[in-house]
Amino acid sequence: MTKIKKIPAFVDMHVHLREPGFSRKETLETGMASAIAGGFGSICAMPNTNPVVDNPDVIRFLLDTTSKNPNIDVYPISAVTKNLNTTELVRFENLKKAGAIAFSNDGLPILDKEVFKNALKSGELILSHCENEVNEVKWQIDAFKEVQSLANQGLSKSPRLHFCHISTSDALLAIKSAKAQGFKVTCETAPHYFTFTKKDVTSNGVYKMNPPLREEADREAVIQCLKDGTIDVIATDHAPHTVEEKLMPYSSSPNGIVGLETAFPLALRVLSLDEILEKMCYNPARILGIENKREITVDLDEEWVVKSAEFKSKCKISPYENMRLRGKVLV
Repeated sequence: MTKIKKIPAFVDMHVHLREPGFSRKETLETGMASAIAGGFGSICAMPNTNPVVDNPDVIRFLLDTTSKNPNIDVYPISAVTKNLNTTELVRFENLKKAGAIAFSNDGLPILDKEVFKNALKSGELILSHCENEVNEVKWQIDAFKEVQSLANQGLSKSPRLHFCHISTSDALLAIKSAKAQGFKVTCETAPHYFTFTKKDVTSNGVYKMNPPLREEADREAVIQCLKDGTIDVIATDHAPHTVEEKLMPYSSSPNGIVGLETAFPLALRVLSLDEILEKMCYNPARILGIENKREITVDLDEEWVVKSAEFKSKCKISPYENMRLRGKVLV
């Protein structure tokens, strides 16, 4: 007997839709179709497009285009600094008014500590992309504590900090410690960090992502921290590229893999359905401050084999190719 259930649609805090500027990799239309196929009713679009999402005009373009699809909500994320690669903060209030749900320099870490602290002082949700993961998580937690202290004295707005794609045991220890001290930071991981390790990496770019795949001990720590609540969210970090790009030698290939259509069954390999609902529905909606308005139907028992040629995404290459998975979104 199959176990078919109706559940809330998933919420993804971390998606690269590539448009404007990189429609050879993905378009808004194909990205939304991929998300719907994966069971997502709400997704957040990262700002590293061309032009960068750092002004109200690009946000309006995203909202006007995606609002035509009644089956999914797309929430634009603005850059924290102009053009991502500067130290000039965007005008948070104007961008929030235009429709930005959060702010992130995903793709480029913010390394200037004063810029980072000033961003936290805005009181807006900052989604932090860390590359030297452990060191950056630690100093950013210190910055959060400093701004929170100012907020407690009425000298700043309260900071809101969410760490993207955490992949190492040491970074998780730092986040766990901050939470134990009562600091309300949150974090996410992605399915590839609890599925693969660096031993899976090949000579081409099929398994290349940023942060890179880690050791087995890190993979196990990610699973444990999903279960104990240290990790709040599973996000896909859906980052499509062309087949030609991903088949280039590892050193030349771009970072990122396609992820929306495989996230649910991959999570089902390590978590119960209730745990998945917490990490992929309730927590991301709470952190973002949105209402999850849709439901999906899933078959918890159906087995299927990943064939990237059949993806709704424009990206037709995946590290999960030919993997047999259990659990399917029925659409």
